[in-house]
Amino acid sequence: MRQTISTIIFDLGAVLIDWNPRHLYRKIFSSEEEMEAFLRDVCTSDWNEVQDEGRSLEEGTNLLIKSFPQHETNIRAYYGRWEEMLGGEIEGTKNILQQLKESGQYKLYALTNWSNETFPIAWAIYPSLHWFDGIVVSGKEKIRKPDHAFYQLLLNRYQVPAAQALFIDDNIRNVIAAREFGIDSILFENSHQLKNELEKRSIIV
Repeated sequence: MRQTISTIIFDLGAVLIDWNPRHLYRKIFSSEEEMEAFLRDVCTSDWNEVQDEGRSLEEGTNLLIKSFPQHETNIRAYYGRWEEMLGGEIEGTKNILQQLKESGQYKLYALTNWSNETFPIAWAIYPSLHWFDGIVVSGKEKIRKPDHAFYQLLLNRYQVPAAQALFIDDNIRNVIAAREFGIDSILFENSHQLKNELEKRSIIV
């Protein structure tokens, strides 16, 4: 029988914090097509995730410039103007998090793939990040989702039984990994859908 949920674990980027490199690169490129090609072929998600796993921003930037010297200015903008990729807190999710916090019924944690060099910027800007009982940042731990060891690290650190946890993430890869690990999970699409999923589980009313 399923145990009662006592702990809720949030992803942060695109779930609570509107981080998207397009917020920056729409200012730089004259067309969506050019921007999407750059993000697909040059400053890719896979490249960024290595920084999320602990590689320094300087090293990641320099390696990419060696491969794409013609794009040096735009590559340097990725972390040089990183704060411009932040679109604010996602209000619907923020409201849900606040409701959960005020209920006092759940431990609230975040498990995020995020560079340890850029996370302090968001930490200083967004009050909602301070509502968690703990945040595990991949760049600090040198490991990231979907590695099962990253999930285990949070469970061990905060003494959370997997069967009593609920995980929320916008990346299906990370949700599948959590489910494989025995953690009930919600694939985040938007705040309204998240609210519905939490209502189905009688976590919020």
